[in-house]
Amino acid sequence: MFLGTHLQRLDDKGRLILPAKFREELANGLVLTRGQEHCLTLFSAREFESVHEQMRAAPMTSKDARDYLRMFLSGASAEQPDKQGRITIPQILRQYASLDRDLAVIGMGNRVEIWDAPTWERYLAETEQGFAERTDEVIPGVI
Repeated sequence: MFLGTHLQRLDDKGRLILPAKFREELANGLVLTRGQEHCLTLFSAREFESVHEQMRAAPMTSKDARDYLRMFLSGASAEQPDKQGRITIPQILRQYASLDRDLAVIGMGNRVEIWDAPTWERYLAETEQGFAERTDEVIPGVI
């Protein structure tokens, strides 16, 4: 399971050193793609296959489903961490998420989000108060 916030740096070649706690689960490969709120989403190869199987059930007649699949899959990139736990983030994805040098790598349970660190800080500042004051159920049956 992926948990926590890890502050990392992107090197001059567009490589990210994965947090040590994430490396074992990602050792057999991973898939990076566009996420929502202009971050990147990273899945283990196994989890991505599972998500993709669920997406295949979307009706081809739904324009919303086609649009979402295009955004999600057209930016997807299969990667294999090197011996130092580094992955290369393709330029198209770095550009989409406005990744510069400082990154926030966020554990999201079954996936990881990669944010430009200043963008992550702004996002937190904008959403923390609403999170603290939430009184209605956000995730049915859970919270």
